[in-house]
Amino acid sequence: MLGYAEIASHFRRQIADGELNPGDGMPSYKEASDQFGVNRTTVIRAYDMLKSEGLIISRPGVGTVVAARPRVVISGVDRLDRLNRTGRRYGPGEESTGHRVMRRSIADAEVCQALNVEPGEEVVIRIRTFQQESRPTSVGVSIYPPRTVAEVPELGEEERMERYFGDIYTERTGREVIKGQRTGHARQASQDEINALQLDVPAHAAVAVLVTSVTFHDEEGPLGYWEDVYAPGERIPIP
Repeated sequence: MLGYAEIASHFRRQIADGELNPGDGMPSYKEASDQFGVNRTTVIRAYDMLKSEGLIISRPGVGTVVAARPRVVISGVDRLDRLNRTGRRYGPGEESTGHRVMRRSIADAEVCQALNVEPGEEVVIRIRTFQQESRPTSVGVSIYPPRTVAEVPELGEEERMERYFGDIYTERTGREVIKGQRTGHARQASQDEINALQLDVPAHAAVAVLVTSVTFHDEEGPLGYWEDVYAPGERIPIP
């Protein structure tokens, strides 16, 4: 039997994925009780959790409906989960712009360590800016070492990747791609990031941003490093 937190998570995903939109009615307590095979109290607790998060509201004479969509920024890793659930990489009102693909020698010590490459080794870097309702919310950077690009040469091409690189890699090599632990830290934004996020700040001003990163690997070592840089003030769900 599902608990109230699991029921809340079910509806939270539907709202995030656009299956439930602002103004849509939520199932009545009885309908939800029948749907999940739980008692009314469990449903009430689940709905109370969603109300506390600002995702649903009660309207007199109408019932419980989905609230106006909050601005919550989804990271690249969370987009993979949504892609697996819905077949869609982007959520409601979300798009990406400024796609760039570069081959560069890598010098960043943290990235070199994550990918187990030597400083100066050439890697493929893919960059894009994510927007919600035409407002920049985050910059996504993915970096791939030569051995990954050798198996998935599409990573080095200018076209957008329509599929997750790990699925393509597994199909071609038979090796499973494992997602590592996502971590976060704060640092000063670069000028390129300030420009991409369209931040209105004085020239050379220091701007603090939250950055999350994750490394993908197979049995032979690292395959890719993803980093998301979030605009100041954005809300990020923490699993």
